Amino acid sequence: MARGFKISVPASSANIGPGYDVLGIGLALYLELDVTIDSKAAPETNSDPNNCKLTYSEDSEGATTVPLRSDENLITRTALYVLRCNNVRSFPSGTKVHVHNPIPLGRGLGSSGAAVVAGVMLGNEVGQLGFSKQRMLDYCLMIERHPDNITAAMMGGFAGSFLRELTPAEVERREIPLSEVLPEPSGGDDTGLVPPLPPTDIGHHVKYQWNHKIKCIAIIPDFELSTADSRGVLPKAYTSTDLVFNLQRLAVLTTALTQDPPDPNLIYPAMQDRVHQPYRKTLIPGLTEILSSVTPSTYPGLLGICLSGAGPTILALAVDNFDDIAQEIINRFAKKNVTCRWKVIELAYNGAEVNPL
Repeated sequence: MARGFKISVPASSANIGPGYDVLGIGLALYLELDVTIDSKAAPETNSDPNNCKLTYSEDSEGATTVPLRSDENLITRTALYVLRCNNVRSFPSGTKVHVHNPIPLGRGLGSSGAAVVAGVMLGNEVGQLGFSKQRMLDYCLMIERHPDNITAAMMGGFAGSFLRELTPAEVERREIPLSEVLPEPSGGDDTGLVPPLPPTDIGHHVKYQWNHKIKCIAIIPDFELSTADSRGVLPKAYTSTDLVFNLQRLAVLTTALTQDPPDPNLIYPAMQDRVHQPYRKTLIPGLTEILSSVTPSTYPGLLGICLSGAGPTILALAVDNFDDIAQEIINRFAKKNVTCRWKVIELAYNGAEVNPL
């Protein structure tokens, strides 16, 4: 019998100022997969080696460059990993996956994290494995080792997370699991026959409350910045002064964003950071000036401002005056010859979801 379902996974913003690799918020900008499985459908010409016909909507981000082979695309490679961990070699016959992706690539809005979460959920659904979100999180964290984006995308809302220390036996099983589903000759004749199951409960998280009056303004520069490059400029060690600076603000921020009315005199300074943003100014023109000069005193309604994830997107939290705040940041980027687009985005409180088509 043919069946179909839709997977929706939100974008995400990590760090939120002082919460480097700790805090994340799910954003209501959704990567969507429309999936149908019909074993009686006529085989496609030039069919995929793993029984999956993958297509993208024309207006998807990266639609013209993303690979469409199931063992090369991040979403379907991840799904194959999940399936093969559970003794299922390929997608069911007649699987079609149509992707709509409005999440900008390489901009600090969790596009790769959303793809990984979508892939794990796709594997769970097509294989009818029945995993909980917590168990699916384990599979995600075997691929994407930073839990802030992954947890926010899977669980939604405003979340804090960490990875637990693995036992010696678990460390022996840790690997880059996508190597298990690479096509030959990268992986070999027996690639991915029996990938090891992920350890259980790799990640731990808590969902904080969030004042629903607070909206997110994403100002998105028209250039990509890889997470690897953005991490590459960070120091290997920090002073205790800088770490205490961030820890103090982190302790305040997680409660300040729950309070009503939101207090800009508390939130704005609590979103300051000395661990990652100062070092990324070399990669993002105008970053220092933007973060220091766009303030609640100059733009009423603004609560706080930070780099979204690894950047280059700027995330401003506000309750009003969205257009003026966004335009000021856009104008400051323009002085550095950088063009931008912007969106006001609500939080995605429920995280990733699966629903019947």
